[in-house]
Amino acid sequence: MRYGFVVPWADADAIGDLAATAEESGWDGLFVWEPVWGVDAWIALALAAVRTSRVRLGTLLTPPSRRRPWELASQVATVDRLSDGRVILSVGLGAIDSGFDKFGEECDRRIRAELMDECLDIVTGLWAGQPFSYDGKHYTVRPTEFPTIGDIVQRPRVPVWCVGALDHPKSMKRALSWDGLLPQVGGNSHPSLKQIEAIREQVGDRPYDIVIEGQGSEHSPAAWASAGATWWIESMWSAVNETDAALAANDRLLQGPPR
Repeated sequence: MRYGFVVPWADADAIGDLAATAEESGWDGLFVWEPVWGVDAWIALALAAVRTSRVRLGTLLTPPSRRRPWELASQVATVDRLSDGRVILSVGLGAIDSGFDKFGEECDRRIRAELMDECLDIVTGLWAGQPFSYDGKHYTVRPTEFPTIGDIVQRPRVPVWCVGALDHPKSMKRALSWDGLLPQVGGNSHPSLKQIEAIREQVGDRPYDIVIEGQGSEHSPAAWASAGATWWIESMWSAVNETDAALAANDRLLQGPPR
């Protein structure tokens, strides 16, 4: 089991400091959420990358439906190089109540799923190098000889974790085709241990992350590990309402992971 922490609220400079604290305090990863408007997640992660040398860095999560695939591919690849191969890209449809409608983003669930699938195809295709072309319902890409730096450090690609709704076969099929699962169960934020055991059995021996998010004070990360989960992501979303959410996050990080 590896232990990560998702930052509830902080500006980019504070996220760099929090990443350094996480590394010094024995955490394995630090994650940030990607807002419709606000602190740029990838600038913050780039700053975290140059202030650390060991912890994994990533989003939790990125909604690809509102991203241009080539821009997302560029940002992730840049941070992967800066961090010497420590980036994780987490994706999902996203929460439309975070401002999708206010900024004219696509809100239809089916179309967002189509955009996400095509975006991931293009992102991973560009990471593999030129020549690359793509013909989709929403995007068209043609090979280019324009000089660029697009290399990634990790092979065969930056790991992609994907939200999978356990009660939706199509959603699970998508998630299982990538490198990790962020399990979702209706209105319940946590699956059962038996469900995780079943997913691990289905995945078999291939490397595949199963990621559980919560608070160690309320759940047993060790039980999830026994069921087959590989990452515990400590979250404290209530800190958003505190006077200094970054300070609250720093205090929690200093306590170390709930091993």
